[in-house]
Amino acid sequence: MENMLTPKQIVAELDRYIIGQHDAKVAVAIALRNRYRRSKLPEEMREEITPKNIIMKGPTGVGKTEIARRLAKVVKAPFVKVEATKFTEVGYVGRDVESIIRDLVEVSIRLVREEKYKEVLPRATEIAENKLADVLLPLRRNTAGVQDKSDPELREEVLSELRAGHLDGVYVEMEIRQQPRPMQIQVGNNPSDSINIGNIFGAFMGGAPQGGAKRRKITVKQAKENIIAQESEKMVDQDSIIQEAMQRAEQDGVVFLDEIDKIAANSGSMQQGHDVSREGVQRDILPIIEGSTVQTKYGAIRTDFILFIAAGAFHMSRMEDLIPELQGRFPIRVELNNLTKDDFVKILTEPDNAVLKQYKQLLGVDGVELSFTDEAIDEIARASFEENENSENIGARRLHAVLEGLLKEVLYEADDNETKQIIVDKEYVEKHLMSTLMGKNLKKYII
Repeated sequence: MENMLTPKQIVAELDRYIIGQHDAKVAVAIALRNRYRRSKLPEEMREEITPKNIIMKGPTGVGKTEIARRLAKVVKAPFVKVEATKFTEVGYVGRDVESIIRDLVEVSIRLVREEKYKEVLPRATEIAENKLADVLLPLRRNTAGVQDKSDPELREEVLSELRAGHLDGVYVEMEIRQQPRPMQIQVGNNPSDSINIGNIFGAFMGGAPQGGAKRRKITVKQAKENIIAQESEKMVDQDSIIQEAMQRAEQDGVVFLDEIDKIAANSGSMQQGHDVSREGVQRDILPIIEGSTVQTKYGAIRTDFILFIAAGAFHMSRMEDLIPELQGRFPIRVELNNLTKDDFVKILTEPDNAVLKQYKQLLGVDGVELSFTDEAIDEIARASFEENENSENIGARRLHAVLEGLLKEVLYEADDNETKQIIVDKEYVEKHLMSTLMGKNLKKYII
């Protein structure tokens, strides 16, 4: 975890996309930084320090899942987000909880492979360019006006054009190695527990590779990408990738368990059978969070030092409805706040992926220049806040529902044959939105 960001830097990165929820951001940032701090300690002390897992409580649409999604891009650690509702108790049909760790290992392998390939990319690119130059040189020699140039001069000319991308659309015929199509059978309930039949038959037939070479006519750009991939694979030791990936998943892995409230027994629930099943999933998750060894197709992995972050709305149940042992494994509890009207204004305008920026970019494709006045933005935020108050509170997702209703005509009428400018002001909002919202709000008074 070299060059790990400080807690303040992690929070600053999350602030670019998520409004408010400072306590949750700080808790996550400290937990991630502690992983880095632990990695710098002597080995005997490292073994004694386990992660302080986090559980986040808050209504839907306030940023719990978004924090996890952005976290995956901020940290350079293996990260997997899973829905707790996807898992079933052992003995039932469905995914078992150990598949979480297998998914984490796959993510870690992909992460390490990308890093290793990036390291050898300059050398692999050079080889690819030279191979393509060998193919293109005879074609260039046959064109008019190059008879007086020597082969080295022509080769340099071709190489410079290749590097500049001027030949990307040219078609060449090359021998391309075909990627083998895996023929797999599934063992048990887990998609990751599968056997590649092709590899077995390949071994019986003397270890012949499944994917043979085939001559194809492809563009220079496609050929270059294909050669770079093949050369990178040759330069990187695949066994070392798996070894490093397993180590990183074990020491630096982060698992985000979303919708954990859905496996909690409802307070005062009469559906005892269903609650027993939910508790069964909790009991299955517990050993993984406490620390156990999970078998994967790459080998065994310990879960003692994986950081678990759980989140849920807890509107039908409480954190206390989780089994006590599981509660004890999440010592850090963070409660996320409901969004206010001012939060909606900021969500509309401030983040790098602000909602209004998205609509401006989308309509810009069809030549529509869309702009919003401050009064209009304030009115949209107020309408969204009131809708959440008067009906189901769906948090920031309400903004998308409100804006789709507001801009329905513009989105429908726009096409790329006509350029137009549309200014959304307070009057526009009142005309296109308020009557619809008023009609929805009146429905609750009709008996």
